[in-house]
Amino acid sequence: MPLGTAELRDVMARIVDGAVPATLETDQLDFKRQPDSRGDSIKVLVDAAVCFANSEGGTVVMGVTNGTGGPDAVTGCSLDPAVVQRRIHELTEPPLMVGTRTEEVVGRSVLVMDVFRSFEIHADKQGRGSYRVGTDCVPMSPHDHRRLREERLGVDWSAQPSDRALSDVDPGAMRTAREALGRVADDRRPLADLSDEDLLRALGVVGESGRLLRAGEILFCVPPAASSQAILYQYRQTPGGEATAVQRLLGPLVASFEGVMNLVWARRNVTPLTLPNGQQIEIADFPEVAVREALSNAVIHRDYRLEQPVNLEHSPSAFVVISPGPLVGSVTRDNILTHASTPRNPVLARAARLLRLAEETGRGVDRMFREMIRAGQDPPVIEEGVDYVRVVLAGGAPRTSVARFVAQLPPEERDDTDAMLVLFTLCQRRSVTASAMTGILQKGEGEADLVLRRLAQDVPGILEPTRESQRSKMKQYRLRSDTLRALGAAVRYHRRTTGEVDRKVIAHINEYGKITNRTLQNLFDIDLWRARDILADLQQRSIIVRTSEATRGPSVEYGRGANFPRRRTRKPRPASDDGEVAAGRTDGGHLF
Repeated sequence: MPLGTAELRDVMARIVDGAVPATLETDQLDFKRQPDSRGDSIKVLVDAAVCFANSEGGTVVMGVTNGTGGPDAVTGCSLDPAVVQRRIHELTEPPLMVGTRTEEVVGRSVLVMDVFRSFEIHADKQGRGSYRVGTDCVPMSPHDHRRLREERLGVDWSAQPSDRALSDVDPGAMRTAREALGRVADDRRPLADLSDEDLLRALGVVGESGRLLRAGEILFCVPPAASSQAILYQYRQTPGGEATAVQRLLGPLVASFEGVMNLVWARRNVTPLTLPNGQQIEIADFPEVAVREALSNAVIHRDYRLEQPVNLEHSPSAFVVISPGPLVGSVTRDNILTHASTPRNPVLARAARLLRLAEETGRGVDRMFREMIRAGQDPPVIEEGVDYVRVVLAGGAPRTSVARFVAQLPPEERDDTDAMLVLFTLCQRRSVTASAMTGILQKGEGEADLVLRRLAQDVPGILEPTRESQRSKMKQYRLRSDTLRALGAAVRYHRRTTGEVDRKVIAHINEYGKITNRTLQNLFDIDLWRARDILADLQQRSIIVRTSEATRGPSVEYGRGANFPRRRTRKPRPASDDGEVAAGRTDGGHLF
């Protein structure tokens, strides 16, 4: 969408104040310096108009240089808006209508061109088209042109007839489908009892001619050996190391999907966790829901016309999924959490949801973010290229204090993606405002403010307004003290080094002769579990030993261990013959 007038004027004011225009460009805003000739200027604007029309629309400002900020960045533009509008309409195919106007900035005129997303795919008179990827306009290949046209016309590649008959369906794939349906506890379970043909029709993967649709072929038929439908799985001990296991899964999607999940799950690392109520839970380095969502997105929403497999790179510290084809339509990294579901292959996606290969509409990517954070890991990283989407799930040892804290929240909060994103952000920052959370939550400022206010209520009682912003309309929020205590070292700005902990414990024992778990909790504003870990580390290093008869509970006392630093005592200085202290003197009486 083009920028509003007020929003654009705010951006221009920032440039005049010194911001470099190139740093303010987005996928919907571009700055251009006017070339010397009128013909070159029109060509630059035609190219930009085509690029934005083939994407999500945007605003082009001509008369601004990219490299420097301040008033000198505004160089001005002498083109007539009406002429520009007419020439772009004449020089594009099909003809493209844009909005043009001039704006005055520091006494100079700049040309503003607003371009809206078109239902057509546009090119110049030589047939050259492009589309916007980030802040660049990328030339369109014939494949890109066809894909974009089909997306805008609502053409579903997976709904088109294949050359496969019902007899080509793999019996093993049908068994796998029935087992998946038999595990669900809703109205899908009776589908498992249908005949093969009736089940395929219920899934919507059989055409009117009685032949399988492409969605049915992908899900239930064994593809040719050279098919790009394969899933390539590689396991490495480190992300950049040699692969120790490589497997190419080429089969019906219902079977290869479960095969990949088994490969990942067999190599999972699990951290046991005990909650204060005694309940035992296990935290996997890569939560099953997050892995399943990353994989299902890759195989269901991929572009099957690209001759590339889905690539999975698995190591203890990262799980990476690379899917052929860019994000669909107007979905971007910046709106993927809140954008309405836009499947590239709707028939395939519907059948996959019925078979539980994918989650219900609108409950997918946000669940991936939620599950990673509540398992004590970082949120997923999503990268998009011209012909791929890359999802990275970070693994390694989880932040157990986060997992323990989340597990004790009310169910509605631990299942809330917004709450998890706020919690993760405040483990990195001391405070946030609704404005600062808009990009993270991918919501408007008003919605973000409602999220923060809810989390600051007595239940769940996670946040509180800062003292300085109590009377402000737009408050700053921070973690409450009991939340800080529970999260412990997971809060980046709340961490203490081992040396700092040692110094305070040693000083306390020197003064009081003992220390307990409860004393540590009060001394460092931490929970029982973190205090227990500190005591265990100090005992392992023989700095402290248990000195009380009690062996369990927060009141067990600890005192000096074998490696506890001994207090240094000053030796008395020798006195001279005349009774004065001879300090710093040599035999000759000279000072050093």
